[in-house]
Amino acid sequence: MAPAEPLLFLSLWGQPEDLGAAIRLAGVHGFDGLEANLHHPAFTGREPTAIRGLLERAGLRLIVELVTGGDYVPALEAGPEAQLAELERLLDQARALNPLRITVITGSDAWPEQQQRRFLEGAVALAGAASAPVSFETHRSRSLFNPWAIAELLAQHPGLRLTADLSHWCCVSERLMEPELAPVRAMAGRVDHIHARVGHPQGPSVAHPFAPEAAAALEAHRRCWQLFLRCQQRRAHGAATITPEFGPDGYLPRLPFTAAPVADLLEINVAMARWIRQGALDPDAASPGTTSAS
Repeated sequence: MAPAEPLLFLSLWGQPEDLGAAIRLAGVHGFDGLEANLHHPAFTGREPTAIRGLLERAGLRLIVELVTGGDYVPALEAGPEAQLAELERLLDQARALNPLRITVITGSDAWPEQQQRRFLEGAVALAGAASAPVSFETHRSRSLFNPWAIAELLAQHPGLRLTADLSHWCCVSERLMEPELAPVRAMAGRVDHIHARVGHPQGPSVAHPFAPEAAAALEAHRRCWQLFLRCQQRRAHGAATITPEFGPDGYLPRLPFTAAPVADLLEINVAMARWIRQGALDPDAASPGTTSAS
């Protein structure tokens, strides 16, 4: 039996703050659902039942992102106990939206090893009791910021599932992540969700993944994503979920003086989704040159 096609989600990071507009965008561009922070303005002022109804009528699924500790970079004063309590509250709030899955950005890179271990024990326990599958993002400034520590963390926490965002690890390690590297091999069987953004050794996002100068970075990420999907297929995980997640906030490069973005954010995410749908991550796909993003 052929593996199910990946489900592709439109990230609302940097996209319309109106839920109806976001739903129309997803439909026009062939996405299977939306991924959004629980506190995204598109959800503000709407009852969970109304949000679910709009998505169901459009035939779209939802992935909810939860962030603890303040903003995406956690406040140093937000300690483990406070973040665990916040995570518990957020998981309870997310339940009402009936998401397909939940992806979590949590913890802090500032905590010592023993504190990290106790925190992850608590976080994984909360995830196990959640209303939907939960995976934790490999996000810099967070508990899973360090690629070289991931094998030990996964051994210590058998229930720890991952949202793979390798672009963060490119920044932390100043190198491209590739399937031959020990951290990528160690995590491959635990990846349940992929954030398909292409980083490079000095930053979390190339200007455009299909520009010729980004070819090496794109190929490195492609091969890792391909490995993660193969592992999911072997364990009969069902349809993979992938969110092209190029975003604003200093990720998308801007021109000096005018601050004009060097590329169109929506166009990049749509092009990445199209490239994946054309088979770039199929088991026998050899290189980006075998498919087209146009």
